[in-house]
Amino acid sequence: MKQEQPRSWSIAEVSRESNVSSRTLRHYHQLGLLVPAYTGHNGYRYYGHAELLRLQRILLLRELGLGLETIAGVLAGQTSQLEALGVHRRWLLAERDRLDRMAATVDATMTALRQGDTMSAEDIFKDFDNNPYEQEARQRWGDRTIEDSKGRHAAMTDAEKKAFLQEARDINEELARCFDAGLKADAPDVQAAVDRHYKWVCASWTPDAESYVGLGRMYVEDPRFTAFYDKSSAGLAPYLFEGIKAYATSRLT
Repeated sequence: MKQEQPRSWSIAEVSRESNVSSRTLRHYHQLGLLVPAYTGHNGYRYYGHAELLRLQRILLLRELGLGLETIAGVLAGQTSQLEALGVHRRWLLAERDRLDRMAATVDATMTALRQGDTMSAEDIFKDFDNNPYEQEARQRWGDRTIEDSKGRHAAMTDAEKKAFLQEARDINEELARCFDAGLKADAPDVQAAVDRHYKWVCASWTPDAESYVGLGRMYVEDPRFTAFYDKSSAGLAPYLFEGIKAYATSRLT
């Protein structure tokens, strides 16, 4: 009786099922983070069940905000799939519990509003985490800059806040198109996208050449920011950093 061959999935199938672009999968391969089971005669990459499980672990770690280099180190230290999944499960349950506590606080607030009761400030903000970046930002740029930034955002209408977030997504998509086209960081189209990015940043605070380059460096060095930009295109954070350096030299000095 002929033994069935193990199931495999083409890169297009994996991309469709996981919602990870083929470009990103190829990038993971180049980094050695996710190596296909084999490459067909047609040059296409094919993945087996083990590779799909590894991709699942990568995506879980990405959701936690880890950078690709950190993820590679985590995966290298986990030899057991069950052990790795157990760790991920504990992280997910902890996050679920945190969200449940926040939902309970919102429920209590709604109940108090319906009954005409007044909640204490402590109860209103119970179980809500502080901005995880604020303390770091204060250390980097000072209290005055951060307070000014918070004031600008507080003055925004809901529509303006929505437009602010949409502009960030649009800028990332434009940068990703330039990146995919192989344009150099100082190319006019790239610099036009970086100019949009600088003006977007200026809605919160106005950096000079040095601080703008410092911001770009943070995008690369801080895995939380790297993960945000890499959602648009793997490798976009260092690409933006190079664009920022060129922009700062030509426009801000």
